[in-house]
Amino acid sequence: MARHSNPVVYSINEDNPQSRLIAKVVEVLEEGGVIIYPTDTVYAYGCDVNNRHGIERLYSIKKISRKKPLSFVFSDVAQLHEYVRNISDHAFKVMKKVLPGPYTFIFKASKLVPKIAITNQKTIGVRIPENNVALEIVRALGRPIISTSVSTEEGEYVIEPLELEKRHLNEVDLIINCGGKISTPSTIVDVSEGDFVVVREGKGDISFME
Repeated sequence: MARHSNPVVYSINEDNPQSRLIAKVVEVLEEGGVIIYPTDTVYAYGCDVNNRHGIERLYSIKKISRKKPLSFVFSDVAQLHEYVRNISDHAFKVMKKVLPGPYTFIFKASKLVPKIAITNQKTIGVRIPENNVALEIVRALGRPIISTSVSTEEGEYVIEPLELEKRHLNEVDLIINCGGKISTPSTIVDVSEGDFVVVREGKGDISFME
């Protein structure tokens, strides 16, 4: 799908997302569109896991290498089993405890994950953000969205809606305005080899590892 000639901005209620607007967001994703949506940390780009064109556009818009890992946003922990391998009982219990929340867990990818979205290490990042808009989008779509944070070329996160519109409205198909966000990203924990290894300390507290 070509980029929408008239990108739109929706203001969606984070406490009680309007179902008609969520449905319109899902339509854009299913057509290969790329959106900017809120998480429990920063704003992020998102596209449909099943749409190769959308994934290619996401890489292009973010200007990142295909070797750069992407996150997969799920609506609940039970949904993970189709897309990742080797979830230990301990990892599952920890994620049930801290998710939804500001964490990215890295796992080995299953065969269901599109090859275009997998790193050389055959891993993916898993996110279940504590944000009703993000969760409702994934539920309505019925599968994960592929995601990466919205940032400048200097690596600074773009967290104000007006700045998002100014910088990115002509790149993407839809921007969801949910007000300003914090500039602290998620905490990244690598469990792909079994043990819990903190890759980046962010908003998520790591005391669960003690």
